[in-house]
Amino acid sequence: MVKAIVFDIGQTLVEYKMPLNWSKLYRPAFESVADKCGYAFSDHHYQHAGRVLTKYNTRINPRENEVSSNQIFSEIISGMDIPMKDMEKVKFHFYSYFKQDAYVYAEVEETLKRLSDKGILLGTLSDVAYGMDNMYALEDISAVIKYIDYPFTSNDVGFRKPRAEGLKFLAEKMHISVKEMAFVGDEEKDIMCAINAGAYSILINRSDSVKNYGQNREISSLDELLIMFC
Repeated sequence: MVKAIVFDIGQTLVEYKMPLNWSKLYRPAFESVADKCGYAFSDHHYQHAGRVLTKYNTRINPRENEVSSNQIFSEIISGMDIPMKDMEKVKFHFYSYFKQDAYVYAEVEETLKRLSDKGILLGTLSDVAYGMDNMYALEDISAVIKYIDYPFTSNDVGFRKPRAEGLKFLAEKMHISVKEMAFVGDEEKDIMCAINAGAYSILINRSDSVKNYGQNREISSLDELLIMFC
């Protein structure tokens, strides 16, 4: 019996218009930072930022351990003639650039509400981009976070998917067995995380493409969970 459902955030609860790999947008993002903060960056500065961000780009250089935003941005601003005291301001405008036009899918609120009313525990487990602090990573689900009992990201666990630690961490917090948990996500690493942990894996596939990652179940809209669990 499923007692809890854990969700990935990006492209599962929230749609982002930006590509999964931000490589081509490093310079535009830092041009936005310069505009918002009144900095004047040279080509050398932009190249330095790009090199650091590429090092921490998990689409290019996958890693299992999470890295803090302070570590990443300390490396960036130390080579861009930005005062360290401006780090939070720089992070805010950088992350904000990639969160433009993000919105919660239409069926999410009603789905979460009805699952919660049914007594099912709800949580999130999302890998953050470039160490994105939870205050930014969870901001995009602010409209529905009241239904989520355990909102967590890779920042809280210290590991990224497909490592099993995140779901085990949530199961411990929820005081349930991981076998009593379902995990819903849109990527192969989400399904592999569930499989590695021993949870029930549900792929949300909003496209027409075939995606066979070994998932237990595939859905095209989150409200299909209501048929399964309510």
